[in-house]
Amino acid sequence: MSSNKKVAAKLMIQGTSSSVGKSVLAAAFCRIFYQEGYLVSPFKAQNMALNSYVTATGGEMGRAQVVQAQAAGVEPEVRMNPILLKPSGPTGSQVVIMGQSQGNVTALRYHGEYQRMTWPFVKDALHGLLDDFEVVVIEGAGSPAEVNLKSNDIVNMRVALEANSPVLLVADIDRGGALAAVVGTLELVEPEERALIKGIIFNKFRGELALLQPALDFMEERTGIPVLGVVPYFKIRIPDEDSVAISEADEKPSVSSSEQLDIAVIRFPYLSNFTDFDALQDETDVSVRYVSEVANLGKPDLVILPGSKNTLADLRFLHESGLGAQVQALCEQEVPLIGICGGYQMMGRLVMDPLHTESELEEMIGLGILPMVTEFEPQKHTVQSKGTILAEQGFFTACTGESVVGYEIHMGRSTMDKGQSPLFNLTSNGVSYTDGLQAGNSYGTYLHGIFDNDGLRTALLIWLWQRRGQLRPVEASLSQAALRESAFNELADLVRQSVDIERVRTIMGLGSDRVN
Repeated sequence: MSSNKKVAAKLMIQGTSSSVGKSVLAAAFCRIFYQEGYLVSPFKAQNMALNSYVTATGGEMGRAQVVQAQAAGVEPEVRMNPILLKPSGPTGSQVVIMGQSQGNVTALRYHGEYQRMTWPFVKDALHGLLDDFEVVVIEGAGSPAEVNLKSNDIVNMRVALEANSPVLLVADIDRGGALAAVVGTLELVEPEERALIKGIIFNKFRGELALLQPALDFMEERTGIPVLGVVPYFKIRIPDEDSVAISEADEKPSVSSSEQLDIAVIRFPYLSNFTDFDALQDETDVSVRYVSEVANLGKPDLVILPGSKNTLADLRFLHESGLGAQVQALCEQEVPLIGICGGYQMMGRLVMDPLHTESELEEMIGLGILPMVTEFEPQKHTVQSKGTILAEQGFFTACTGESVVGYEIHMGRSTMDKGQSPLFNLTSNGVSYTDGLQAGNSYGTYLHGIFDNDGLRTALLIWLWQRRGQLRPVEASLSQAALRESAFNELADLVRQSVDIERVRTIMGLGSDRVN
């Protein structure tokens, strides 16, 4: 970095625990500073998530930092999330370093020498972003007060100290015990770490703020740290970080409705990339529900087999739970079925993993819905893809020839029987190839983000309503890009109204709002 270059302003969002809203608040600050004319980047040293994304250069990173990059108006890149852990079993994860998979590692091994080995990658990525951007919004993970993990910390206070970044401590007041959580966290961090905590934010508040004010006054007097804001509970659609967002309340039985389509997503134990269905959930005439029990499946308008981090284990779950047989029965009744990535692989006759790439299982009989077999390979295929729709049957009759974009994250190669016609012609990194397969009303593809394609999604929903003998009740849908921008701006407005942004700027060493 040249000597006359101004050092980037930093802001780190840490929490008293997981799921306090760090990711969404970080996205809010990314959008606020972007609106003020700054060149902004998000950063999270280490992310554990099953929702991942592929960058333009083919690197894999966590979805939360992709969302934050979109809020900041910049292209996502792997420096924003140098370490990604993708759980593949009860005690192990696939480790992705700077976008490239390093294979599966047990939790015990990772939280030792492996985690220490990753710190140089974190430092290089962090300082690279600090050199290249004007503002870097940093997100922590879990809590900085987890003393059993602190010796190998590479994501919380170690990052704050490395960046010399002020920290805002966030607590979820909706779950109760927020004041005690803040005080306890401050008591457990080291003095030099506590000195970096410049403000407290209470998130997800319901009720009258005046009734909370005595507690806020007590907090400032007790800790000497200002409460910079109380953010109300909100339901602005910002993509969630991980499958923790799918609560038990999302598991619902089939309910007939004349106003909404019933779309059932099979909830695998190792379900991944459930953000694929955000575009469907944004539609007012669609109800998306998750199903892990036969009793709740019913006869929906559409069944979706989603992506999986452990395809063979989740295929075994399908067979043992009885859901596999029920899905097959629904297909025989011509109920539409769509499989994505791992779900697509399960729809074939056989799935083989001879090198134990994903699990201890070597092969398993598939659902036999699509005429193909899949074999896992050691090299992961991670690309952004774009192309055109080839299929001319089913809902594709209304969008044949239209463009389609998405991304792929898979280690299996599927081989269809001779004489079969693919769904898409795709291009990635200058290489053209085909993807997807159809049999009757059943469709499979490796493309994640498939429903983000407005033309394809609209054609699907119109077709599903036609199958009911009805015209689609919604005349037009906003594009996914427009909905996302609207949500980011609404989120930024809410946080501006709830947090003392001027004091945050002062803490960061920024001047006044550039747009004033």
